[in-house]
Amino acid sequence: MTAVQRILPDRCCGLIIDLQGFFLSQIDKRLRSAIKTNTANFLRLLGYFQIPIVVTLERPVDVKGSLSNEIGKHLNDGARTFEKSFFDVCKDKKIKTHLGGLKRRQVLVAGCETDVCVLQSCLGLLSLGYQVYVIEELIFSSSSNVQAATARMKDQGVVFVSYKSLYYELVESVDGPPNQKGKRSFPDELPDTALR
Repeated sequence: MTAVQRILPDRCCGLIIDLQGFFLSQIDKRLRSAIKTNTANFLRLLGYFQIPIVVTLERPVDVKGSLSNEIGKHLNDGARTFEKSFFDVCKDKKIKTHLGGLKRRQVLVAGCETDVCVLQSCLGLLSLGYQVYVIEELIFSSSSNVQAATARMKDQGVVFVSYKSLYYELVESVDGPPNQKGKRSFPDELPDTALR
């Protein structure tokens, strides 16, 4: 019998890949707005559970931009930002070392591009033994067809989850998340569903 893999707050970290102005400018305005709002809510959700976050920025940052303030303001104290040259985040020694130091074996992935950096990073994480979960509403690409990339990720063991599924898996109960010492009350206004 195979053990069921559940996403657990004390076993996971968030990974936001290259959510920069250069890449966001290549998608339509409606999707761009939804990605920004959904990613901000994702960061707020992770922040409540004190889940560490890794943000990557593809070089050159002066051309491709940084994480926008409307998203970045929701990063928690455990967030760390890295610049990278490789498409696969695991090929960057500093990022790989930092992820290993978190001692979290589950990675929740968002960002872009689905068929380049997200794909290669997910494959890299899997090869290092991580359980990889992609939040389906939080990834995008300038390409209109990314079916081959998503099929490949799924075939290799990446699990695609919706923001709503993640939200309720972390929250656990109609009474709200388990009460943990030192935590503020759960933000009632945090949406349980991503914008489409």
